[in-house]
Amino acid sequence: MKQIDLDLSIEEQTEDVSLMDGISTVPLTYIKGFLSEVEQQQIFSEVDCYPFDRPIITIYGKQHPIPRSQVWFADKGCEYQYSSLLISPKPWPSALSLLRQRISNELQLQTNGVLVNRYENGTESMGWHSDDEAEIVADTEIVSVSLGAKRTFAVRHKQSKFTQHYELESGDLLIMHKGMQAQWQHSVPKRLRVKDCRINLTFRQLVVGYHQPS
Repeated sequence: MKQIDLDLSIEEQTEDVSLMDGISTVPLTYIKGFLSEVEQQQIFSEVDCYPFDRPIITIYGKQHPIPRSQVWFADKGCEYQYSSLLISPKPWPSALSLLRQRISNELQLQTNGVLVNRYENGTESMGWHSDDEAEIVADTEIVSVSLGAKRTFAVRHKQSKFTQHYELESGDLLIMHKGMQAQWQHSVPKRLRVKDCRINLTFRQLVVGYHQPS
């Protein structure tokens, strides 16, 4: 993932931009309210026990903690490269394991890891990036589930810079399809008026053993 996480800018505007000539539809599927209230509460009841970390990354030669906290749960052998850091997987918690199974059964999407990002409030963010790490199985979908505070999910075409915004609420699900990571970037910009916490779950399919010695 190549991204700049240090975001010192003020709040961005959220108006959607009309499609430009030559720009195809964003390769996303948006399912509003995918999670029931009961499922959301089951996950929230676990979240406080998750071993969140705030990794230190290097940007333009200087070290900074990322502007959110995160934890990586995955199957054995699914180490994940974030910036220059190699993150070992932690065992699946029960609620996320159940959600993984539901995604498999209902959406026919296989995943073996989930990155959990915690945004304490609207001052915490995610910079522009693509989830194009080499260990992700080529052309597989990435499933993103939102919990908690409503936040803007922005997407930007790499060549045209056309930008689209989605206001994601608790329980909503997005599927990023084939072509999304190659042609688009996405971000979670700062929203200073947001005071509550947001949890994001991104389920992925990794090549097992990719970072292990052969």
